[in-house]
Amino acid sequence: MNVLMMWATCVRVLQQLRNDPRSVGLILVVPAVLLALVYWLYENETLPPGMPRTFDRVGLMMLGIFPFVVMFLITSITMLRERTSGTLERLLTTPIHKGDLLFGYALAFSIMAALQALVATAVAYWVFKISIEGNGGWVVLISVLTAVLGVALGLLCSAFATTEFQAVQFMPVVVIPQILLCGLFVARSEMNTVLQAIANVLPLSYAVDGLQQVAAHADATGTLATDLVVVAAFVVAVLLLASLTLRRRTA
Repeated sequence: MNVLMMWATCVRVLQQLRNDPRSVGLILVVPAVLLALVYWLYENETLPPGMPRTFDRVGLMMLGIFPFVVMFLITSITMLRERTSGTLERLLTTPIHKGDLLFGYALAFSIMAALQALVATAVAYWVFKISIEGNGGWVVLISVLTAVLGVALGLLCSAFATTEFQAVQFMPVVVIPQILLCGLFVARSEMNTVLQAIANVLPLSYAVDGLQQVAAHADATGTLATDLVVVAAFVVAVLLLASLTLRRRTA
């Protein structure tokens, strides 16, 4: 892998995003807006004294889920446009390697994901007073990892789509099952055997579990460390797989 080639790809993608305010708005603003909607859903909730708010639990998990969904959409459509416009074909006639290209894209969107996580976490903590305690750094890290996971899966799925509509169609196949089985609605331990087995091999489950560890413990735990390693390993594995399936252009 050529670091200079990867960095050049990263800079090019960031320059393209700078000239696309709608995409920048989608990345930076939409997760915070969606978080606000979740807050308002539970705004009038009546709880016994001392009972934690439902929003503290659900909102914390959404800090991982929303970036995952947004970055999957942005990345899959962006890469598809690169291929259908012929840009990817021209780039691959240069000495750049597929891995340099894919990891350059991942780095660029990871930088945007970090900004996205900072904005969403700041809104959750300062505006909606979500109970993060002193674990804001861990929350940001997990949000970034889940966003990068969305980037990696978006890059992989874009190789199998020929139109933007097809890229969006991967949502019900790749994204929604992970949201349903990650533990947001039903704890994984309470699922039936088959669903629990599926949930245990889906990366978003470990990201949500990491956020639950942050909420339950003031200090980092071994389970949190394991969750972070698993999600990071998924990211690297998916990016490597995406580099193998990357096509020069869409027929």
